[in-house]
Amino acid sequence: MVTQNGTGHARALMIQGTGSNVGKSMLVAGLCRAAHLRGLSVAPFKPQNMSNNAAVTADGGEIGRAQALQAIACGRDLSVHMNPVLLKPESDRGSQVIVQGQVRGWLEARRFREDRGVLLDVVLDSFHALAKTADLILVEGAGSPAEVNLRRGDIANMGFACAADVPVILAGDIDRGGVIAQIVGTHRVMTDEDVAQVAGFLVNKFRGDVSLFDDGYRAIEDHTGWTGYGVLPWFDAAHLLPAEDAVELAETGGGQGFHIACPMLSRIANFDDLDPLKAEPNIRLTMVPPGQALPGDADLIVLPGTKSTRADLAFLRAQGWDIDIVAHLRRGGRVLGICGGYQMLGTRIDDPDGLEGEAGTTQGLGLLDVITEMQPRKTLTRVDAVHVPTGAGFDGYEIHIGQTSGPDSVRPFARIGDAPDGAVSGNGRVMGTYLHGLFANGGFRQAFLQQMGHASGGADYMRTVERTLNDLAAHMEAHLDIDGLLAAARPIRA
Repeated sequence: MVTQNGTGHARALMIQGTGSNVGKSMLVAGLCRAAHLRGLSVAPFKPQNMSNNAAVTADGGEIGRAQALQAIACGRDLSVHMNPVLLKPESDRGSQVIVQGQVRGWLEARRFREDRGVLLDVVLDSFHALAKTADLILVEGAGSPAEVNLRRGDIANMGFACAADVPVILAGDIDRGGVIAQIVGTHRVMTDEDVAQVAGFLVNKFRGDVSLFDDGYRAIEDHTGWTGYGVLPWFDAAHLLPAEDAVELAETGGGQGFHIACPMLSRIANFDDLDPLKAEPNIRLTMVPPGQALPGDADLIVLPGTKSTRADLAFLRAQGWDIDIVAHLRRGGRVLGICGGYQMLGTRIDDPDGLEGEAGTTQGLGLLDVITEMQPRKTLTRVDAVHVPTGAGFDGYEIHIGQTSGPDSVRPFARIGDAPDGAVSGNGRVMGTYLHGLFANGGFRQAFLQQMGHASGGADYMRTVERTLNDLAAHMEAHLDIDGLLAAARPIRA
């Protein structure tokens, strides 16, 4: 049995999936909270992640947003060791590579597949560093072990599991159909060594009467010989938890009333900034997909963060959204740009070293009189700030390259101590900031919306997240064999 309160050697268990978006991140988050509520010292771990939605850690690095949520579920602060390799896609062919929280460089996708094996030592180093701090490490895989073409040099799934000798639970997604084939097929294509590393399976996202799947569940057990740990019904409150992948973004969320529109940029990043707004009962948040116009009845347009500002500015213009924004302002609307969205609002973006692609200059939207110069040093910091127009305090974080300045900077959006952040236009209707996470602060959110004539209750968003994690843990306790899952965890080898 797993020991309690850090008194014994750490154990580990890994959740892998039959494919992407089968719910691995949520399953690990729920299992983290269930173990935490049982009195265990637990930590999340994902060897390799690919996401433009990142969080800043206490030790001055960045990790995937899913591991940040899982850390909250564990009741502990964020560490770069929770996600030692993070890929942040900048184009269809390559990504920025973050190793133990810091930028290592940029690699084409093909080159990364060839070179990733050299990162296994880094991954194992972080895994063992984390194991010194907890009783239990819950590991999340990436993609699927059925992608046997990627098995050589793998550090995300079975390559890691075998190297670290961590038992695996394979999760299938019944909502997308074919879950028997998902799990049995994965068993069929894996090597004998990898199959032996799998301790069992579970089925996720079931809708309806679970007993109707009894025969299917037995069929999976018979075909694989693996232990089944249960069928988890659909968790209705999952939308209240921050999503990591842009593919999970719904076009519309929230209620009626004050209308906020956000264009879904091709490299959209840190879009969880909007989750607290989506949870407001009297706010309608519309995520606008490519090919659709920004809604004419919007009260506020938010330009979100992006991993590639100049490329996404071209993408924005290709959708005609620049024209929509100008029309929105003519109607008396307001615009808020966050991070890359703030950079887009300026008059010019200079990238002399080609940090985000081909070196050069791109003309901005010209809605704020500021200029951005991309610079190699990446800003990664947590901050306490004050919103200048309202005086509301809030905490947030910066995660960007580039410095922005110009005449409109004399009207900062916020102050971090004595340092100004962002800019506001002369008429106050165009605003830009580098600060993420600001809307999670109920007092700031209330003051910001009241400034625009909209009443907000200033609800505690993080309390909603905590309550939802507790509900998720209870949901999993009710439908999965949590005792069996925890017992399947294996001591970590030194």
